[in-house]
Amino acid sequence: MSFADRLRELIGASSVSAFARRVELGESLIRKYLKGSEPTLSRANQIADVTGCSLEWLATGRGSPDNPVDAIDLVSMKAAIRIMRQEAGLEEEEAPEDDGLIRTVAVYQYLRANRRRNGEPDIQLGRAFARFLRNEENLKAFRDERVR
Repeated sequence: MSFADRLRELIGASSVSAFARRVELGESLIRKYLKGSEPTLSRANQIADVTGCSLEWLATGRGSPDNPVDAIDLVSMKAAIRIMRQEAGLEEEEAPEDDGLIRTVAVYQYLRANRRRNGEPDIQLGRAFARFLRNEENLKAFRDERVR
């Protein structure tokens, strides 16, 4: 499958003109690609970003057309779960309720974004953030912003 074929797949039932507007490239450029011309990396990346497809798939045909989900950092996730269980006083077998799961994911995301110099999750900051999320207003603000 060529780049042009993969591009046609992305365009789907849309018109070339509408697709070009969507990806903010000229219609003539999109038509050039459909005739077999190869885009620059930055233009291929622009198309991939706007359409949500995988750049690797668009450029090479390898892998899945779907943009891969961020890899889960198991060290941070395990630390977040451990923190949340300790903070909530849960036994290991007990599953947290929805708010507990939301708090766990929030702490996980926080740990991924806040690492120590050695690359390890900052457990002390994670605990402080977990305590911050005990406040219902803080949790609601997070839920409203991040949970669909």
